Amino acid sequence: MVKNFFSFVFELIKVVAVSLAIIIPVRYYLIQPFYVKGASMEPNFYDKEYLIIDEISYRFHAPARGDIIVFRYPRNQEEYFIKRVIALPGEKVRIKDGFVYIYNQADPQGVKIEETYLPAGDKTYGLNEEIITLSASQYYVLGDNRNSSKDSRSFGPVDKKLITGRVLLRGWPFDRINVFSAPQYSY
Repeated sequence: MVKNFFSFVFELIKVVAVSLAIIIPVRYYLIQPFYVKGASMEPNFYDKEYLIIDEISYRFHAPARGDIIVFRYPRNQEEYFIKRVIALPGEKVRIKDGFVYIYNQADPQGVKIEETYLPAGDKTYGLNEEIITLSASQYYVLGDNRNSSKDSRSFGPVDKKLITGRVLLRGWPFDRINVFSAPQYSY
């Protein structure tokens, strides 16, 4: 009887140890759950949706324009935000007449980006119409609900070191399960 009990405990300890050896690295280095709070990404993401964040991809390549990322809020790194990457390191961004313009080596005169993921007729308004130049490690991010989003227009560009990862999958609610990739922009 005692031998069976110790055998059971030993087996239980092995199962827990193997499980932790698998789960902990996956949770802390590969993927992470994220819970949406607020309306800044509507209509693409709603409050209380459950997302899975890919934490490993950006160790091998940089975020792309259109990626939906989770990052630490630059003014309080205890908070996490979800936004869409609009401008990349070294680029310039300008918000004018409700549209976003990107200036880079390929388009030094600037080009208006077509944001098909936004509801028809939605405009992007900036605090002013200045051109923001990003450093070699900064990204300009905006929420999809432009009228209700605290984003780079208010807190400035996001440094790469603050980016946790990109949204890989929406797991809840079940009727909105989806795998995400960056949209293709047509200029």
